[in-house]
Amino acid sequence: MPELPEVETVMRGLRPLIVGKTIVQAERLSPTLRTPLPANLSAQLKNQTITRLTRRAKYILATLSGGNTILVHLGMTGGFFVRDGGKIIKHDHIVLHLANGMCIAFHDPRRFGQFEILHANDIDKHPSLCDLGPEPLDEAFTWIVLRDAIAKKKTSIKAALLDQRVVAGLGNIYVSEALHMAGIHPESTAGSISPARIKKLHAAIVKVLHQAIAAGGSTLKDYRQPNGELGFFQDKFMAYGRAGEVCKICGPAPKTRHKIVRIVQNGRSTFYCPGCQR
Repeated sequence: MPELPEVETVMRGLRPLIVGKTIVQAERLSPTLRTPLPANLSAQLKNQTITRLTRRAKYILATLSGGNTILVHLGMTGGFFVRDGGKIIKHDHIVLHLANGMCIAFHDPRRFGQFEILHANDIDKHPSLCDLGPEPLDEAFTWIVLRDAIAKKKTSIKAALLDQRVVAGLGNIYVSEALHMAGIHPESTAGSISPARIKKLHAAIVKVLHQAIAAGGSTLKDYRQPNGELGFFQDKFMAYGRAGEVCKICGPAPKTRHKIVRIVQNGRSTFYCPGCQR
């Protein structure tokens, strides 16, 4: 499932294509995705100008000139793509026809995506948004904020970081990578981690996310950018998906380095180096 860097990449790719553009027609080609699509979606979007495009956690938010906001979650296989000549293909569920002649389709083979139209007063109260923690790329997210968020938690640090109330947008891939970079064992109790190590973890989270965004995200299966290109951060993974492979950073020489280990935590795969992460 796309995580923060993938969603950020999609949002940045879409922004120059649709911000400031007016929707002259919206086609609702399916009745439902993860949640039912509004029956009057076409009427709600017609003649609306998209004035702003932002990201909150793993959600894309498109502000409309009439005051409403489109809330989108990509699910496992969702994405936005330009359809030349307005040609619609299988699994296109919503197509936005813009005043400049461009057509943007929301495409989702597995239908786990989410596309809702929210009234302005309902955005902060929406179940998907109301309990989210701080954005890890905002200046307000400091190591002290992270320290306070996990101070009393008795869960593993891996589980704590996946809790969207602690930090918004982090997922399995980038938590594994950040913990590896910070040298913290994923099974460590969150509330027991020292301030010095929390500082390292905070820096690692921010660094890993910036690196992944610069690489266009990670393509493991279905993810693509709006222009059809793949992300390539998966080529730079230090831990995730590398079980049985030699760690790239631990030990004084390659022959003394440990191998990456895979364990399962709360039903999710975790990858770590027993030499680097303690």
